[in-house]
Amino acid sequence: MNVIRILPEKVASQIAAGEVVDRPASVVRELIDNSIDAGADRIVISIEKGGKGAIKVSDNGSGISRDDLLLCVERHATSKIETVSDLFSVKSLGFRGEALPSIASVSRMQIISRPQDQLAGHRLKIAGGKLIAIEEVGAPAGTIVEVRNLFFNLPARRKFLRAGKTESDYIIDMFSKVTLPYLDINFRLDDDGKTIMNLPSSHQRLHRLSVLMGRKVAESIIKAQERDLDLEISVYLAPSDFSRTRGDRLFIYVNDRNIRDRLVTKAIIEGYGQRLMKGQYPQAVVFIKIDPSKIDINVHPAKQEVRFRNSREVFQIIVSTIEKALARSFHAFPGKEPIRKNGSVDQKKSFGFVSEPVWNYSQTAESTVAQVKTQVGEQSIVKEDIQIIGQFGNTYILCQTKEGLLIVDQHAAHERIVYENLKKGLQASQIEAQTLLVPHKIELAMKEKRIVLKKGAQLIRFGIELDHFGGNTFLVRSFPAMLRNVQWDSFLSELIAELEKGNLGDDTVLDKVLTVMACHGAIRAGHRMTNEEMIHLLSQLDEMDLPTNCPHGRPVFKHFTYYEIEKMFKRVL
Repeated sequence: MNVIRILPEKVASQIAAGEVVDRPASVVRELIDNSIDAGADRIVISIEKGGKGAIKVSDNGSGISRDDLLLCVERHATSKIETVSDLFSVKSLGFRGEALPSIASVSRMQIISRPQDQLAGHRLKIAGGKLIAIEEVGAPAGTIVEVRNLFFNLPARRKFLRAGKTESDYIIDMFSKVTLPYLDINFRLDDDGKTIMNLPSSHQRLHRLSVLMGRKVAESIIKAQERDLDLEISVYLAPSDFSRTRGDRLFIYVNDRNIRDRLVTKAIIEGYGQRLMKGQYPQAVVFIKIDPSKIDINVHPAKQEVRFRNSREVFQIIVSTIEKALARSFHAFPGKEPIRKNGSVDQKKSFGFVSEPVWNYSQTAESTVAQVKTQVGEQSIVKEDIQIIGQFGNTYILCQTKEGLLIVDQHAAHERIVYENLKKGLQASQIEAQTLLVPHKIELAMKEKRIVLKKGAQLIRFGIELDHFGGNTFLVRSFPAMLRNVQWDSFLSELIAELEKGNLGDDTVLDKVLTVMACHGAIRAGHRMTNEEMIHLLSQLDEMDLPTNCPHGRPVFKHFTYYEIEKMFKRVL
């Protein structure tokens, strides 16, 4: 008796169905794709009990003839491709001829369809992959697909479905993603007879983005577009303030198909760069329009992944597009008017706070903000309508602005300043080094010793010179002048850990090293600052390329409008 045998067609069909259809949401997605491919401009989805009871998708597309109705439930019957080469020029969402037969094999399905050029339609009934009937019926132009009792013949699979509400949530989530690119189509989703979402056709993407990301995020979206020969990138980016601990608000579309892609996800995160804290994900939508011959969509059973022929080019243009868009959009501090040469402050713009700075709730200096600004110079970040109130908890600088209250994290602000100054000095080969008259002696762990002996010479370009004194002991002979107050043991331990990951010729490693140096060299939380020091810090921050975030991605400042503060105290509604 043979050990290897050919599976019966019924079993093979159910196995294939398991790759394409895993829950009601995947059925809805496949049927929506078919309706879009049919040229419909109105698609209505109705579900019962989260799709476990019934799924019905109606459209006004091109319709299906009687003969094609019989063929469409056969495996690998498709109108989209004929040869292998056609796989690499697919422009439709469906093309393999697997969706309808897969759904039909695990449900009781009915299709009613009438082509636009015919007077009568036809109804096809099929259960568990077996044809029950086909008959002529009166029907509107287009197609209605009704799926009932999903997995009725696979009780083990049906047991794995969640509660109806949970399955509804999966469908709503999928529906929100799939419908985003198709602004010219009116979509509606009904759940147990109640309309959950109605998306009228529109040339405005804001409403669709609101469905996906919420109105507050959608209204703050930063848009950008880049074209490069046969590649077009459109991005819709939420500010980093809206970042999340999960990547569930990253939406990627290739030729209007919603996909998951690690390469594009990595490019999005790299584009945000230091605007994101470690472990955070942005909220963003990326549309990629590309010649179908430059991608392979046939790499995932549910067509949720693609391969790019030139993945490096795609990666770089996405990173570049996002970097430029965010660089154009950021704003530094609230306040628009530059400081006058005499450094005066327009007191008429005050909200009635004290007219002189208060330092930790007690006066520590006689100079007013205007006087300090004159000392710092007219390039100060301290705009004419910003007044320093004082320092809170020896950690935050409080400023009054024309619009409200500005709170600056002194460590994050100084960290950004040190980071950018180190980076610019490195690029110009002009990092100022301070030579120690008496070298500082440090003890390293054995692993750290091996790394320093192997790669320590690379640190000289940063102004850090380490000499091996013997055993695990090293002498620090010089260090960057900007890092006067570092704790050498913890600083070098963290620096060496980054050095272990690669060479400083690697931009990623280099950036991590600079970040470590900036963090250890910056003013610490809890450090008491004079008014002159605070003004000087803010003036330096204004000169930075990215003053909004520290190198780790944490925000440098937060601004509360006068209205928001009034609302906190219930003075306004």
